[in-house]
Amino acid sequence: MGTTASQLGKDLLSEYQELTFLTKQEILLAHKRFTELLTKDEKDLPNTRVSMERVLTLPELKSNPFRKRICYVFSTSEQKDGSLTFEDFLDLLSAFSDSATLEIKSHYAFRIFDFDDDGTLDCGDLEKLVNCLTGETDETRLTTEEMRQLINNILEESDIDKDGTVNLSEFQHVISRSPDFVSSFKIVL
Repeated sequence: MGTTASQLGKDLLSEYQELTFLTKQEILLAHKRFTELLTKDEKDLPNTRVSMERVLTLPELKSNPFRKRICYVFSTSEQKDGSLTFEDFLDLLSAFSDSATLEIKSHYAFRIFDFDDDGTLDCGDLEKLVNCLTGETDETRLTTEEMRQLINNILEESDIDKDGTVNLSEFQHVISRSPDFVSSFKIVL
């Protein structure tokens, strides 16, 4: 399903539309924005990867506190370096689109928040999540006691089976009660 970066044929455009939550116009805009990240030499190569550093120059990701995790989660790179192909980029935009379902959005949010990629949100993941949201400066960082209390509150509210972690099902249950989640979990080019 690969594509030459400088062109996007009608058949491929239709295929991408069927496989994502994106409209043809959104796919074309995504292609334009992705191509702008490529060097002159890369534009003629098929299936070019853009480094995470270049992807993070996009204004839509630059200020997102989870920007690096987003790249890692959507990257299909065997080097696990967060680099993205155009199709990885489309997957990312599709999951963050207004048309993506609650199930898709919550699945990817869970993966983004699961910093150690073990399939659960444990105390370490929750601490990193809170630090991403509050900023990791001395002025904004929670004290050890505040962090412990907050994580205990999160687990008390979310950990239905009381195993000390939040699994995907528990996370989706919590998210289903958050009316703002779907509208806030988005990236629009």
